[in-house]
Amino acid sequence: MNQLEELLEWSGMADDIDIGKGKPITLPVISVFLFLAAVVALITGISLLFPGPIWNGMWEMNRPAYIAFEKLGRLSGAILLTLAALASSAGAGLQRGRRWAWWIAVALFAINGLGDLINLILTHDLLRGGTGILIAGAFLFFLTRPGVRHQLL
Repeated sequence: MNQLEELLEWSGMADDIDIGKGKPITLPVISVFLFLAAVVALITGISLLFPGPIWNGMWEMNRPAYIAFEKLGRLSGAILLTLAALASSAGAGLQRGRRWAWWIAVALFAINGLGDLINLILTHDLLRGGTGILIAGAFLFFLTRPGVRHQLL
């Protein structure tokens, strides 16, 4: 182990940097999750804007969500399409090491975590709310690691 590797290990940054390439290994992983979130938001948004029997099976898996989205009307579909655009843009931008993409990703995960916290407080559903908070918190933790931030900011 050379001195750089020892320093990175000691500082806790070794997990954030692929030592051979000098690039954060967390960014591609987070980008994949952002792309997956974009696909889910896109499909959900389209199903709300253009309802039909083709979507019934999907909505049977999460009926409470459909009821909540239905109360907002078509606005919920437009919001989800906007979310899909933001998530896919952030994923692509992180792949290219863009600072703006980091800010969008941090904002998306912070808003998601806040929404899960509000959901936890209102519904007392520890499994869904608590899990969502932990996942959003983990993404925020990894995005704010020194090795990742050093590459982008």
